[in-house]
Amino acid sequence: MFSGSSGRGSARALLLGLTITMAAALAACSSEPDPAPSAPPAASQAAPGQTPADFWGDTSAIPAAANVLTVKVLNRTNGKYPDDQVFWRFNDQVHSIAEQPYVDMPANSSGRMYFSLGSPDSQYTDFIEFTVGPDVFHGNTTRVDAFGLKLAMRLHSHDGFDVEVGEDRKLFAESREATFQRFVDEVPGPFKDLARVEAPYRIVAPRTAAPFQPGGSAAGYFTAYAKKHGVKATTAEVVGCAGPLAESAALCAALNRHTAGKPEAVQRDPAAFYKKGPANHYAAFWHAHSLGGLSYGFPYDDHAEQSSFVSHGDPAWLLVAVGW
Repeated sequence: MFSGSSGRGSARALLLGLTITMAAALAACSSEPDPAPSAPPAASQAAPGQTPADFWGDTSAIPAAANVLTVKVLNRTNGKYPDDQVFWRFNDQVHSIAEQPYVDMPANSSGRMYFSLGSPDSQYTDFIEFTVGPDVFHGNTTRVDAFGLKLAMRLHSHDGFDVEVGEDRKLFAESREATFQRFVDEVPGPFKDLARVEAPYRIVAPRTAAPFQPGGSAAGYFTAYAKKHGVKATTAEVVGCAGPLAESAALCAALNRHTAGKPEAVQRDPAAFYKKGPANHYAAFWHAHSLGGLSYGFPYDDHAEQSSFVSHGDPAWLLVAVGW
């Protein structure tokens, strides 16, 4: 399970989180003053039936899994696409949710489940990623490479654990055009082009966008800040947690969040993140518009538990909402 299709930094980030979590699961089953630390937000958790029924729908009829857990895909495109045009793909299976909304998920070492709108090979596509053990689920949504479709997922376990992560209701409720425009309106300078270069299909991450690569118009965005904190790295290496930052999760996260050199409590406090530039405003946008403020906006965004990674033993079902 890798948060990013080609970045070694993202792979290492997620593998590190999975190694720690799997071990636990298996064993137990500038001149401005620093903002005051506060408790980091947690993913929304509730007992069954306390999450809004109009979004997640009726969960009482979800069939029990013969394998590890049942995955159900939900159409939350606000009428833009009918169920026979909302597709999922896992391994060698491809179905619309009109044909088959459920997947009886087996244990697997790692994997991705892809979603597309209109047709199975549509450019309107995105994915979640996960590792499923014999009696445990680890998984996340990801914006490490790009935003393709609005996604949210809700994991429910037999012991009553219930958690949801992904884009928030406000983003799901608005049109795709409004979300792209919201991004442009809320991010500064060179980040605005991230919503334009592959529109209307994707908002791309800076680590894969030409302006932030060597020779690009924003190539120098992070270099001086990184050097100030003892790192000789390109902007692409900072936003991609690559090169000299590939094994430095805390420092890479601090550079992206503009908390480098601050006390440890500040570096772990979401209230202190992205307050000044340079900062990864692409990641900041997805955190601002995600459930519990949790999102995978760059490869080491799991540092200080800020990613959309969820994990629990004895899983019963996973709902995945696909939006437009």
